Amino acid sequence: MSSDSEVINLTEIRRDTAFAESLTPVGHELKRCIQCGTCTASCPSAAFMDVTPRQMWRMANLGLADQVLHTKTMWLCTVCYECQVSCPRGIPLTEAIARLKQMAIQERIKGFKESTAFYRAFSDVMRRYGKMREMEFMVRYFMSTNLLSATGFAGMGLKMLQRGKVKPEMPQLGGEGRLDKLFDRVAELEGRR
Repeated sequence: MSSDSEVINLTEIRRDTAFAESLTPVGHELKRCIQCGTCTASCPSAAFMDVTPRQMWRMANLGLADQVLHTKTMWLCTVCYECQVSCPRGIPLTEAIARLKQMAIQERIKGFKESTAFYRAFSDVMRRYGKMREMEFMVRYFMSTNLLSATGFAGMGLKMLQRGKVKPEMPQLGGEGRLDKLFDRVAELEGRR
């Protein structure tokens, strides 16, 4: 989907008619989208996305699950809630983006290794401590992507240490994380959907 005028033959593509309904807490909410483009116009990252938010929501409503899950659009979302606040239909778009990320990780979709690793490292640190511990987050991220690329951030990291912006804290190696029960309960509830 590189341009607005591209035509997709829907008879030749595998479609999941329940896909859009699985993205929002109240399944039919995404079906209310009127394709006004307000989500795209309000998105600070839209210029960097391969598919605009408006196009992605249309694809979701058409049941093009595979195509949606292989876009980089969801990974470039900054979770600023601008699209959700601006949506004239009140659709919980940011929640739908979070659900797309979860689905892509669960299905182990390749192609956006860095984005997936970033999202997973962030979630793991938050689950363990209930707050962000930047040093451990960055170590987890670079260990799961490209450890050598961390050298490009060494200068900035040292400046942040000198200014007290990050603290070299030892990771908690064992025991239950602060948010484990919450994460487990959410997983349990989502399993019943």
